Amino acid sequence: MRRVSLLILSGLLVLALLAGVLVGRFALAETSGTPGTETDPLVSKSYVDLYAQWQIVNLEPGQRLMAQAGAEIILRAGKACVIASPAGGPADVTAGRDLGQGLALVANHLLIVPRSDGRGVEALTRTVLMVRGAFTIQ
Repeated sequence: MRRVSLLILSGLLVLALLAGVLVGRFALAETSGTPGTETDPLVSKSYVDLYAQWQIVNLEPGQRLMAQAGAEIILRAGKACVIASPAGGPADVTAGRDLGQGLALVANHLLIVPRSDGRGVEALTRTVLMVRGAFTIQ
């Protein structure tokens, strides 16, 4: 008899735990919102604005775009040259090579800046760039 009541008590305890887990999961699901909505965005708007969208940047002759790590640059119009750091220049992933100081950019080639160490581009003429990522203009 004692064994039967212990078995029943164990079963009731397991059912209570399962009920608690289910109630907790449903309550959490209701408060967190639907993924991808304003109440539960997949990423923040500031992240998308900074890292996921291309920006059109117009440079006048002599202006410099100094890129941060992970920035991507595409020359769309005009002429510009590379600003390299002592560790190297941006990577031209279209051509598959590292660009050195003063080299001319090739239009429509994708450049990636691997480090925030002073790499970027300098405009030789009026220049139009597409840029994704953090940068400053000097």
